[in-house]
Amino acid sequence: MELPNKFKIIVKANSKKNEIVYDEVKKFYRVNIKEKAEDNKANKEIIKFLSKLTKKKARIISGLRSREKLIEIK
Repeated sequence: MELPNKFKIIVKANSKKNEIVYDEVKKFYRVNIKEKAEDNKANKEIIKFLSKLTKKKARIISGLRSREKLIEIK
């Protein structure tokens, strides 16, 4: 999957599976993550999932404590 270098995501933690879906109307990616949103588990899983998906390094630029996050892919 080809993703832009910087993009906005909305996270839904505690989902049945890890997946990413693009919402063309609202212009953001929805990321469903299996991990719970406690003790930074969901953020770590997001980075791991996106890095594996893109085969590049991913990091959260902003939104560490929010459902809305800004992601950078290097």
